[in-house]
Amino acid sequence: MRPLALSIGDPSGIGPEVILQAWLRRDQDKLSPFYVLGDPALLAARARHLGLDVPLCEAEPEAAESAFDNRLPVAPLENRLTDSAGQPETVNAAGVIEAISRAVTDTVESRAAAVVTAPIAKKPLYDAGFRFPGHTEFLGHLAEELTGRPATPVMMLAGPDLRTVPVTVHQALAEVPETLTQALVEEIARITDRELRQRFGIAEPRLAIAGLNPHAGEGGAMGTEDRDVIAPAIHALQEDGINAFGPLPADTMFHARARAGYDAALCMYHDQALIPVKTIAFDETVNVTLGLPFIRTSPDHGTAFDIAGRGIARPDSLIAAIRLARQLSDNTDTIK
Repeated sequence: MRPLALSIGDPSGIGPEVILQAWLRRDQDKLSPFYVLGDPALLAARARHLGLDVPLCEAEPEAAESAFDNRLPVAPLENRLTDSAGQPETVNAAGVIEAISRAVTDTVESRAAAVVTAPIAKKPLYDAGFRFPGHTEFLGHLAEELTGRPATPVMMLAGPDLRTVPVTVHQALAEVPETLTQALVEEIARITDRELRQRFGIAEPRLAIAGLNPHAGEGGAMGTEDRDVIAPAIHALQEDGINAFGPLPADTMFHARARAGYDAALCMYHDQALIPVKTIAFDETVNVTLGLPFIRTSPDHGTAFDIAGRGIARPDSLIAAIRLARQLSDNTDTIK
């Protein structure tokens, strides 16, 4: 069994401690073997600080599975990391980026089964010259760089009872209407439909498409995007045999009875997608990147600098991300 590759995320956040806690719960939660792309000295220091009994060993992917039962395998980075819990450091940017890049490379080259990323903070990376809006866009760049084929990464938030996909992601709300096009809605829906079939094992996915405006525009009375952009995209999808329907008023899409009628909800902007799924199951929701030639999952929370190093961060979302990465990997292998 190929192990999962975990990137350490921003070491000043809660990433290192939730990784340590996840390893301690490996038996309780029946976790598949994983290894960390990180700094062994920093992880050991954070474990001592938190009073966690986590023995570490340096190990490359090939040795991770055999080591995992008794030690947390760590593949050391070339760039060392500064241990400053709660205080993000620009100097750590090189190591954060290296960890992500190596996790992706290991997975694309079949040394790892999937990528699981701990949270990053964008500002320290921007200050160091990082030119991508976030994790998702950087992963798309790495995919193209390593395979030579363009990739369109799509963010999905997947919880036990709800999956949501934002059509526009890291954009100011004022920019969403001009960004939203029929072609974009169709592209995101087609990728979502394909991935639900190929990786989630859903034979006939049902896609609920949210409207952009209140009441899905009220026939153009509250904005024309729903009528002129989203509705034609849904019609085109239906013509191609995709079970998409809407546009639906977003305020009635997420109660239990409505959720039973679809497998994923496509939302028009970031918070429209993330608020409901995080409200329903914050500690169990996972960020999944669709549209890549490898599987990537991540916790749905951020770096939480305000509680880093205090021993109160919960590993539940990371554990859910680890479990989903293994499930998607197994599904993909079975379908192949």
